Amino acid sequence: MAYDTKHTGKPPLVVVALGGHAFMQPGEEGTHEQHLRNAQHICEQLMTLVERGYHLVITHGNGPQVGALLERDEMRGDSLPVRPLDVLVAQTEGSLGYYLQQEMLNSLRRRDIRRFVVTVVTQVIVDRNDKAFKHPTKPVGPFLSEEEARRREREMGWTVAEDAGRGWRRVVPSPVPQKVIQRKMIREAASKGHIVIACGGGGIPVYKTDRRDYAGVEAVIDKDRTSGVLARGIDADLLIILTAVDCVYLHFNQPEQSPLGAVTLAECARYIAEGHFPEGSMGPKVEAVQDFLLHGGSRGLITSP
Repeated sequence: MAYDTKHTGKPPLVVVALGGHAFMQPGEEGTHEQHLRNAQHICEQLMTLVERGYHLVITHGNGPQVGALLERDEMRGDSLPVRPLDVLVAQTEGSLGYYLQQEMLNSLRRRDIRRFVVTVVTQVIVDRNDKAFKHPTKPVGPFLSEEEARRREREMGWTVAEDAGRGWRRVVPSPVPQKVIQRKMIREAASKGHIVIACGGGGIPVYKTDRRDYAGVEAVIDKDRTSGVLARGIDADLLIILTAVDCVYLHFNQPEQSPLGAVTLAECARYIAEGHFPEGSMGPKVEAVQDFLLHGGSRGLITSP
């Protein structure tokens, strides 16, 4: 991949957003060995960017992992307290960051490339009055019977909903990310050539209290939207969002399906307005790239690894 815009003589700074199931492929159980093997595969692929001199910030999803942690807490019954969702997001940032960090270091050492790798447990500011808090839509955790879901709704204050006919689940807010608290530190480290892993699972959602303190809130931020906010917050040159398909399509999964190549911002806005990119799939990715470009980014790319 050649880079030919916004070049200032410094190595380009790139944010790479890994797909939500990068650590756990379809059909896998999510064992330690599988996570490790998938992380190794990811890092070997990213070496192409490293060897070309790009400065790299890596973000990633955590959907399967945070859901598994929530289910594990719930299966303990009353013996141990259930941890809030923001704490579980922090836990997955650490564990998945460790897999990436270790395998990235190993990939660098095999090539005798001297770079540091660091994982940042990242807080992301959201608006406590975001309309998403009044209309939770993001399913998390295990599938339940309607009876069990309603019981937890009554006794634990959950919001529950049926999930595509597969059962009932807890749904949580998914507010819009506003700012990454650690962005300046991430930018400084990445600009010196260190590889930074940040904003895992969209980052830990926090808000400012009336006393101007930070407080966690139970929510799940879309990882691609956070990646776009981070990319513009650190003045990245390029935002790459990796997903399961090779490119963005118009009329996806329909007879008239057609791939999109390079598009302008105006074309992107028109396709969004026409409803080509659903909220639950490609929509957040396209909107993240659009937001990045509107705030000074040079180029965005949505593709498969």
